[in-house]
Amino acid sequence: MQHYSAMHTLKLTTPLLTWRGDSLQPVTLAYETWGELNAEKSNAILLLTGLSPGAHAASSDADPEAGWWEDMLGPGKPIDSNRYFVVCVNSLGSCLGSTGPDSLNPATGKPWRLDFPELSIEDIATGCWKVVEHLGIEQLHCIIGPSMGGMTALALLKQYPQAARQLISISSTAAASPFAIAIRSLQREAIVTDPNWQNGHYSDSCWPISGMRMARKLGMISYRSAIEWQQRFDRQPQSQFATTVYGMNFQIEAYLEAHALKFIGQFDPCCYVYLSRAMDWFDASDRRHGDLSAMLSQTSLQSALIMGVSTDLLFPLSDQQTLADAMAKTTIQHQMLALDCVQGHDAFLIDSERFGPPIHRFLS
Repeated sequence: MQHYSAMHTLKLTTPLLTWRGDSLQPVTLAYETWGELNAEKSNAILLLTGLSPGAHAASSDADPEAGWWEDMLGPGKPIDSNRYFVVCVNSLGSCLGSTGPDSLNPATGKPWRLDFPELSIEDIATGCWKVVEHLGIEQLHCIIGPSMGGMTALALLKQYPQAARQLISISSTAAASPFAIAIRSLQREAIVTDPNWQNGHYSDSCWPISGMRMARKLGMISYRSAIEWQQRFDRQPQSQFATTVYGMNFQIEAYLEAHALKFIGQFDPCCYVYLSRAMDWFDASDRRHGDLSAMLSQTSLQSALIMGVSTDLLFPLSDQQTLADAMAKTTIQHQMLALDCVQGHDAFLIDSERFGPPIHRFLS
């Protein structure tokens, strides 16, 4: 069987009506695929992303660059492209191929920036479903959603109850917690209080670099765990960066600085603000659908795997338990796994030895 990974774009021919009542046009959605869709179109898996990754989840002959979930997706891997046709969509609102605040507003010829419509997780889910429909798929074998992707998965099921037979939710939540909201609000504040922010009118040559740098550092602190920091760095000194009057003496400081500098220029500040705020607003149990179990009961889900990590600060095990408890009130067969990983929220990106086998067993 031929395996390929090709970046595609879907340009919507009609306006996208947003969850909050706006209309967005034009809309481009970037997506990538692996494996082959069978004749019945019954072997499709939709992989949803976190806040900052793009659609390139894994390498292939067509694109040998390693993807963000390289160890998990591909021939013979836990998400096996020998068996499944896997689709990964770059989120609406992102800056990595799909339409977002950095895209050109046709009315002005300039980037949308703060004129972009208010973005909700439900809008991201709608964009993903447009791609699924475009591929002629009526029902997915499985939706896999790590982090923000798990929120998008629930938003998709809320709007399209017949969308999938299976769900794998990884280190995610049905509603943003106060702690996660607090962290993301500080990240956004760091960006918008940077003098170069200019109320969203920054230029490519004058980005809010300091704000993005601090936002990324806050993110990295919340993505990992104190246990990992202790094991990896302890109090070892660093020599990568010059010391300052306020610090840069320890390896942990150099680690955060290196990641922050790498992130600057790779992700648009306004897109970051919009996606972050969309995560804060999300609650799968909204007024339109009643409580979470009622929403889940309306779906075609037959089974679900819910995975979390004991050291996750942003999406703690209590968030996973809330989703499992809601499923317990339905007919959905489900399993919750609490993994003992030291890497915190980012464990699903790193610890394939723990995450891979249960995902493989579930899909098999």
